[in-house]
Amino acid sequence: MKKILFVALVLVMACKKDTKKIDNTTNVIGYSILEKIPGIWTGPVSSSTNIGGFPEWIVDFRPISSNQVSAKNELDSINDIFMSFFVIKYNDEYKVAFRNGGLFAGYIRNSYMFIDSVYESSNLNFYRFTDPVSGGKRVYTDVTFKGDSLIMHTFTNKFNALSTPVTHMRWQAVIKDRTSAQEAISKFSFPKKEITKDFSATFDGFAEAVFYSHESDPYPGTEQPYLGTTRINVTISNPTVLDVSKKVLIIITSQTMFNGFLFKSNALDFRSRYVLLPAAAATSFTFKDMHPGTYYLNAVYDANGDNNFSSGDYMNSAFDGTFTLGAEGNATANVNVNFLIP
Repeated sequence: MKKILFVALVLVMACKKDTKKIDNTTNVIGYSILEKIPGIWTGPVSSSTNIGGFPEWIVDFRPISSNQVSAKNELDSINDIFMSFFVIKYNDEYKVAFRNGGLFAGYIRNSYMFIDSVYESSNLNFYRFTDPVSGGKRVYTDVTFKGDSLIMHTFTNKFNALSTPVTHMRWQAVIKDRTSAQEAISKFSFPKKEITKDFSATFDGFAEAVFYSHESDPYPGTEQPYLGTTRINVTISNPTVLDVSKKVLIIITSQTMFNGFLFKSNALDFRSRYVLLPAAAATSFTFKDMHPGTYYLNAVYDANGDNNFSSGDYMNSAFDGTFTLGAEGNATANVNVNFLIP
């Protein structure tokens, strides 16, 4: 009897697992974007939001499962963004979805957009994602690849205040590194035609696919697989007196930034996570939803306000402090800012 129950349990588990698989011959609309997006992308952002635009935004997309790729960025302690592309089932179709959201001035906002338009050629690939309930009238995002460049252009009607959506943000980036994503690509044999979420009836009765709390979110951050958390503890021993108007820049890279005492010319291509904090509050910071891997840590007391390593700034004399984050793990790393850059 126990043997029969065990066999039955195995069969049930196998069936549950198989329900997520898609036959390789089945069309998954927009599937090729999953092959194009992994890597570290860098470029300027223009935006109509209160945050505004900035000259450089760096995004490290890596797989977090066999059918999902994601990236997380923090601008500061109350503004961050989590983006992911993943395979779903909706209206008896298999397609790619785009989850875009995070904290904006400390308030939660997560939007879901499903692909509804694809154009692919040898030198240009275009993908449009729209709100599955309200369509493009509420929010939509165009993602365009051309050579080594990426343009992500999101439109919104500003909480239904406008009759026609306007630019929310436009990011024009170039690929800087693809090697950092290779370990996850190999681990998951990414991408595979498997379903991350079945959204067939998820949005029934909703006016839009935008959510303002973790409780209502159909795919909240707590359900995102593989990712971990890293706490960075910062000590500033030089300068001995801090100017509270200055910032501290924490930079985490996937490769070393220094060869001995020499700064590598291509070091900034491998920036994975970073945050700019008020000097008086820069005692610690926690990076959430972080890709597992080995990283290198540096921090700068930005004396001249250029958001970079410059003469007259202060940084850690122990260059490239290392730490490793495991899958769904927690890591802690310490950095001491004590060296005046000549």
